[in-house]
Amino acid sequence: MSHDQPLTKEAILDAAEQTLRRYGPEKTSVVDVAKALQVSHGSLYRHFPSKAALREAVTERWLQRIADPLQEIADGTDGSAADRLRLWMDTLIRTKRNYVLEDPEMFAMYTTVTLDAVMMIDTHVKLLSGQIAQIIKQGMRAGEFKSGEPEPVAKALFMATSQFHHPAHAYQWSSSEIEADFDSVWALLLSGIMKSTVNGSE
Repeated sequence: MSHDQPLTKEAILDAAEQTLRRYGPEKTSVVDVAKALQVSHGSLYRHFPSKAALREAVTERWLQRIADPLQEIADGTDGSAADRLRLWMDTLIRTKRNYVLEDPEMFAMYTTVTLDAVMMIDTHVKLLSGQIAQIIKQGMRAGEFKSGEPEPVAKALFMATSQFHHPAHAYQWSSSEIEADFDSVWALLLSGIMKSTVNGSE
């Protein structure tokens, strides 16, 4: 980064991500990020008061990258609500697994921050649960899902599938049975919210 360019939060976060991937979340310091930007570490402290604050900001941006494609699915109108709900869940699970394999340093940081930044993670979970509720509401309006309150149903679905997307369970995702396990859980959950039909009528 040239010295005649203003130091922005985005530039700092970009450099922090690169440094975290190089050294890992535990060994990376604010000084390392400053060196990558060719500025003094005091310049970074004007934007982020501590290493923890910087790490949380990087994680928050990372979480937003997960949420944005899911919001597009929730906003969609193609196909049935059940299909969109499955696509939403498949996308979340695939994204988390890809991060474990392709971006392990960032995933490790996310796992660590999950234990400390409770409010940020709670906000993220509420955002994702709200996206599920949005799809469920569409299904209820279309007569596809049983009528009721979308929010509690969405929260229950998110919690019931946590084994497949919560970082605490990442060690299980390489199991040869994980796909079949999810299909079984999903079939059970979906049967609980779908309107039952007999001979094509409710």
